[in-house]
Amino acid sequence: MTRRVTLADVAARAGVSKTAASLVLNDRPGSRLSAHVVSRVRAVAAELDYRPNPAARTLRQGRNRTIGFVSDEVTITRYASAMIRGALDVAQQHDHTVLITETGTNRDWRERAVQVVADQRPSGLIFALMGAKQIDVPTLVEGFPVVILNGTSSAGHRAVLPDEYAAGSQVADVLLTAGHRQIGIIGLPSGGELDPRISVTIGERIAGIRAVLDGAAVAPVGMSVPVGATGVVWEPETGFAAMQRILTEHPELTAVICLNDRLAFGAYQAIQESDRRIPDDISVVSFDDDEVAAYLHPPLTTARIPYLRMGELAMAMALGVESGAPELSPGEPRTVPMPIQHRGSVGPPR
Repeated sequence: MTRRVTLADVAARAGVSKTAASLVLNDRPGSRLSAHVVSRVRAVAAELDYRPNPAARTLRQGRNRTIGFVSDEVTITRYASAMIRGALDVAQQHDHTVLITETGTNRDWRERAVQVVADQRPSGLIFALMGAKQIDVPTLVEGFPVVILNGTSSAGHRAVLPDEYAAGSQVADVLLTAGHRQIGIIGLPSGGELDPRISVTIGERIAGIRAVLDGAAVAPVGMSVPVGATGVVWEPETGFAAMQRILTEHPELTAVICLNDRLAFGAYQAIQESDRRIPDDISVVSFDDDEVAAYLHPPLTTARIPYLRMGELAMAMALGVESGAPELSPGEPRTVPMPIQHRGSVGPPR
């Protein structure tokens, strides 16, 4: 096995002390070393392919240049993996490595995974969630910078969320601007307000919709769906059934808001099976911007969850390099805008 090049090797080849070599290679200010010495040390380090010993650095600093990324189901969810891409991009810009572990929804597994990551003495920890909900962060992370990505914590850690209230307002405004006043909403949780351990954003999404429709004196027809142990049942089959009811019981409606794209996929099927056309007979608008949304016929107008930007922001917060951040109250999450993807599923009322 090839022996690892040490700081002493670099210092000996450059003809300087280990202290001087360390000052140069760690970019320590105020060293008073000449430019010639600095240049010679760097050239020797490059020639010998010197790399700092991360274990030694950790012992000296109490941290290493890594960030722990603890996910529930993000890594196995295709359209949300952009959160990881965004986090990796920012970490690489700041010379940090990301330790990624997947735990599923099992709390015991989360604690074990966090213990393994914490043992590496990372510079910070990011907890990334597939569904935006509230979680309990293990107490063993005390002393580490912690950021919750796409969720919140019961202890009020710093968090990053999509701006669902603004997105709900914008989606409702898309229909009002097109001239619609007879509007349905598909996907309202049965039983009303949700436990934050199921979702911390669905209520915001609905509140944004209702605020705009109330302001325009529009009373929407609401279609509720069941709430299971793991969340609201926003699936194509529930969207299909709800849309069938609307077409039968409320034929006067000219537009529907689906609370996610999967509901919209089912609604599309029900509309097309009834020999109606989108958007000529009924307009459809939604949320999330699933990859399939752009390939429907016609393509679906929807509010995109900004997974990439959320991952970038969470990593910047974990590293302490976030710039231009507004002042927030304790426990108040940072929110990222959800841009509307204007496509072909919205038109004027028939």
